[in-house]
Amino acid sequence: MTERITTPFGAESTAEQVVAGVDLAGKRAVVTGGASGIGVETARTLAAHGAEVVLAVRDTAAGERVAEDIVATTGNKQLSVARLDLADLASVREFVQNADQDPLHILVNNAGVMAAPLSRTGNGWELQFATNHLGHFALALGLLPQLRKAEGARVVSVASSAHLRSPVVFDDIHFERREYEPWSAYGQSKTANILFALEATRRWAGDGIFVNSLHPGSIRTALQRHVTDEEIARLRAAAGAGLSEWKTVEQGAATSVLLAASPLLDHVGGHYFEDCNEALPNQPGTRFGVAAYALDPEAAARLWDVSVASVR
Repeated sequence: MTERITTPFGAESTAEQVVAGVDLAGKRAVVTGGASGIGVETARTLAAHGAEVVLAVRDTAAGERVAEDIVATTGNKQLSVARLDLADLASVREFVQNADQDPLHILVNNAGVMAAPLSRTGNGWELQFATNHLGHFALALGLLPQLRKAEGARVVSVASSAHLRSPVVFDDIHFERREYEPWSAYGQSKTANILFALEATRRWAGDGIFVNSLHPGSIRTALQRHVTDEEIARLRAAAGAGLSEWKTVEQGAATSVLLAASPLLDHVGGHYFEDCNEALPNQPGTRFGVAAYALDPEAAARLWDVSVASVR
């Protein structure tokens, strides 16, 4: 058993603190969902340390406003905005085709949809799995040549403690036969984010590409637009001591930025982090830690094959 990866940082650390003194000049980054929530702070911190940052967003007008704000607050003018709808493979392909061919050092798969009512993409996929996993999977595969060129790229897969709600149900991923339940669907997609990091690192570490996943913590953002205040209160009460206090967006972005840019994690991949440290195994009845099924190499390999067949 390998030793658990720990850092000097924790739940209250901010994105700025985890990369204090780090120079990202000459580095290129893509942040999906970079126009809202922790995506903004992730992009802002990377830019503040000198990185060239692309905000990959559905709403380009919102993206432009965020880019202007980041330029104003960091002084870094190397901000650009590109349209990306992860639920639409044609949009993902267009983004990849238009992407700069220079080395890509950081890819933060941050965008997501949470606990949405049942909705299907044009090809019949359940929306949360399509957006949170398959779209990001297709994006990473499409950008693989640029990631290889970086000779030391980081891919960050933003998952969630909600993965504890469901493994990937391979027999009916898209809820074609079982009754749809929003949180189970969300949990399944977040488990897929963790399994992706495991298998991608196994396949790509030889090319210098390392992929990790994380739970950012509980942050009030637009991600919860499908969840009522009453539902959030009910969930938090049910979780009791297993659910931490709300984080600020600066704290919520900390683990993403740590995985994206901290020298402490050079050549580290295939791990799931929370509060800036590798997560411990989940204990029954708690909402912390990582489920064994989310680190199952056989499930990771199976998911990869299913995903490749889906996005071809």
